[in-house]
Order: sequence, then structure tokens, then C-alpha cells
Amino acid sequence: MKARLQGWKELAPGTRHFEFVVPGWDGAFEPGQFLSLTRRDGDTEITRAYSIASEPDGDRFALCANLVPDGKFSPFLFGMEPGDEVSAVGPYGTFNLRPKPVDSIFVATGTGIAPFRSILRARLGSHPEVGIVLVFGVRHPQGLLYDEELRDLARRYPNFEYRPTVTRPDADWRGRTGRVHDHVLDALGDRRDMDIYICGLRDMVDELRARLKAVGLDRKRMVYERYD
Repeated sequence: MKARLQGWKELAPGTRHFEFVVPGWDGAFEPGQFLSLTRRDGDTEITRAYSIASEPDGDRFALCANLVPDGKFSPFLFGMEPGDEVSAVGPYGTFNLRPKPVDSIFVATGTGIAPFRSILRARLGSHPEVGIVLVFGVRHPQGLLYDEELRDLARRYPNFEYRPTVTRPDADWRGRTGRVHDHVLDALGDRRDMDIYICGLRDMVDELRARLKAVGLDRKRMVYERYD
């Protein structure tokens, strides 16, 4: 299908939120899934997968992406202007909420927040009895993508707690610091009946899974997606 760029906004230096429309698309996808975008470079097709960062909304979808200056796809994406089109296929993926809702911890680093934004916007109000804690880790405070939106969701929904953390705080930062791992274990506490959803770079995902296994969390309670 052909996705037409409607517009974009800068979320942080080198990171943008893109809004697309696909005329005639029914917009059917499960929050947490991804689309594959394709462009041609001479005789070569270059494809990259991007998690959908929006809830199902008719023929529209949103993506969140970092610019990789020497990359083969993101400079093309960042060079698009409203009205330009890109080929998209999907949706794909199984990084979705399980059918039976239980108290859960969501863990994201960087643009790994994208599928959680989709899930939260689509599902947060449907099970008010189920608690969700989002631990979101970045290097710098300005890298907290969708920060005000997530804080607003935490104010609106008593069952949702937002715990941002940064590894390189500035003088004005008054929140949590350090990597996500310790903050996830803190949110888990003595419980072993919670599901943990993890999205981020491979090293973070693998290390966190190992630490959760070490404290006795059943591996079947971990749902993860690595994007490198």
C-alpha cells in the first residue's frame, strides 16, 4: 500500500513523529504491531520495520523514528515532505497485550516507546482494574519522547503509573536516574504474577530478561521485542 505523509513533528533532536494516511486502508492492526516501509535505491529495495506509534484510527497511522545520518532508510524518511508517499506492508508482529489482562510492567528505551504509545492509547481505559507501570529510560531528559502525553495519561488513569528515568541528568532533572533494570525490579517487588513487556535495544532486553529470570520470574511472563 502507499502511505502518504500528512506531517511530522520533532520529538527530540534527531527524532520525529510522522503521521501518514493510506487512502482506502481499513486501518486494521493490533496495538503493538509494526509496518515495513520500502524504498528503492537503484535496483535495490531497502526495507525497514517501524512500530506503529498510534492507536487504530481508520486509514491513518503514526511512526516514531530516529535519524541515522549514514543510514540507508531514515535519511529518506526524514527527507519526506507532506504529500510524499512511501510503500508500506503489514501490519506484522506479536508484541501485543495478552488476551487475559493482568497487572503489568511496560519497559521501553528510546524509540521503543512507540508500540507502548499505541497500546496505551488504545487499551488503557478498557480494564481499569488492571495496573500498568511504564518504566521509560533514555540518556537525557529531552529524550523522553511523548513525555507530557504520558504524564497526562498518568493523571487521567489511576491504574497507570509512569516512571521515566535518565542516565545523564541535567541540573534541572528531579526524577529517577540510572538504567531501567533496577527500576523494573523495584516496580516488580516481591510479586511474580505480573507480565513484563520489554521493547528496546538487544543488550537492554537480554540483560533485563536475565535479571528477571534470576529473581524467579517465569520466562513465560516476559514479552519482548528487540529493534536492532
